[in-house]
Amino acid sequence: MVPPRIPLPRHVAFVSYRLGGTDGVSIEAAKWGRAFGQLGAGVTTVAGSGCPDRLIAGLGADASELPDMKALEAAIDVADLVVVENCFSLPLNPQVAPALAELLADRPAVLRHHDLAWQRLRYRQAPPPRDDAAWWHVTINERSRLELAAHGIEAATFYNCFDSDVSPGEREATRRALGVGDGEVLVLQPTRAIARKNVPGGVLFARALKATYWLLGPAEDGYGPELERILERADVRVLRGLPDGRSMADAYAACDVVVLPSTFEGFGNPSIESALYRRPLAIGPYPVAAELRRFGFSWFDAADPAAAAAATARWLADPDPRLLDRNEQVATRRFSTRDLAGRLRALVTSG
Repeated sequence: MVPPRIPLPRHVAFVSYRLGGTDGVSIEAAKWGRAFGQLGAGVTTVAGSGCPDRLIAGLGADASELPDMKALEAAIDVADLVVVENCFSLPLNPQVAPALAELLADRPAVLRHHDLAWQRLRYRQAPPPRDDAAWWHVTINERSRLELAAHGIEAATFYNCFDSDVSPGEREATRRALGVGDGEVLVLQPTRAIARKNVPGGVLFARALKATYWLLGPAEDGYGPELERILERADVRVLRGLPDGRSMADAYAACDVVVLPSTFEGFGNPSIESALYRRPLAIGPYPVAAELRRFGFSWFDAADPAAAAAATARWLADPDPRLLDRNEQVATRRFSTRDLAGRLRALVTSG
């Protein structure tokens, strides 16, 4: 069932377990927030952790108390459209979806699903997301849209999108800040460190390439001790984090190749970012990677780190700019933020 159209919203509230951080959900919510801002809407972010406009007790993924319903209702009361990011998708805090369902019943809302519960082993028996006649469902890949359809829930696919007018970044200054020498091959894994990001695969790829391994994000979800064990055993030089004063553009500029060895991603933003920043990518075999590859990207297959490293080494020894040209063109044509505001208007509004 398609919800009835609404007038252009004057104020949009974004609700999630965590917002305002560097995780993928926060980053994508911020892009949608800017797009609604371009349509003239005010925006409020509401979450249980991170750096939202309104921090609500009990809304975080690891909260032990029930959500503060009065505070949550007050936070979203100003909005005539609520965008819920993943709270109905993954039961990281099982108390949150029922609380939101109560507050949002018969009220215009967009439920954006970055992941679906049954796509994660630990939540495989979870029921499908809740539904309401006033809600739109949005997925970030076709795989999830089709899986929702099998449960009788109609959704639209909005792939993650990106500013295609990227800064070139400062390569030499960033490499100096990292202590990376001339001729030193630098492999960037621009992710957080959690189990599904497959840090061991990234390390193996860098070792096979005889390169330095640079892990950009921190350990989360209790993965710190395991990460330390992995990196202690790594037979490569390891760099961690972004130097002070450096940006993501600088990180991509400084590296020679990007690795995204994940076993699972709802999307995997480095797949597109590497194309826009014109860096070759070795990518893992997570399901949505195959879906994205069909748009025409040329990537090295990190399912076999040694083979991917050999192919990457050949390319680095004799770079063919046509690979970078093609990837950049696909990313710009298919995954740009340029038409996001218009697509959001078309999704929910009557004009």
